[in-house]
Amino acid sequence: MKSIIIYSSQTGFTEKYAKWLSEALECDILPLKQAKKLDFQEYDAVIYGGWCCAGSINNLNWILEKIPTLHQANKKLVIFAVGGSPMENPELPTALNNMSTKIQEKLPANTDFEKAYKLVYCPGGFNYDKMNFGSKLMMKMFLSMLKSNKNKTPADEAMIKMISGNYDISDKKYLEPILDYLK
Repeated sequence: MKSIIIYSSQTGFTEKYAKWLSEALECDILPLKQAKKLDFQEYDAVIYGGWCCAGSINNLNWILEKIPTLHQANKKLVIFAVGGSPMENPELPTALNNMSTKIQEKLPANTDFEKAYKLVYCPGGFNYDKMNFGSKLMMKMFLSMLKSNKNKTPADEAMIKMISGNYDISDKKYLEPILDYLK
């Protein structure tokens, strides 16, 4: 199966996952900026990876626009989201469900969604040194808001500790659902 991975990465975690996937699948890989006008006809599977922000995937609309054409051409589609939250984050299922709904809205109503696409979350981390100014400011404001809450929950305390500095929780094992889907 000939595959291509297209990714958008701000701080390097999505790029790391894309490279790991490329090695495992022995396939082409391109940053989104280089893939904007790519012709997908020669590929059997298209994989898009983007970083998460506020419950969505960066540049998700780019791949959403392509879904009807990819589906009609019987291409396998994988979308992986990379974020700073660990897998245990209780908000993760809601965010993934919302993303999945956006994908399904682009497919015909009678589609077998299990076969049409795979959506996977991969925990990455934070690297404040590589964040753009807007993201850094947003995270500092969020951290300040959490710290100022007088009724912090244990989850709030854990979040404060986690996002107070750089960390990396990425692991190749989170790519296994993608590799299984593409077999």
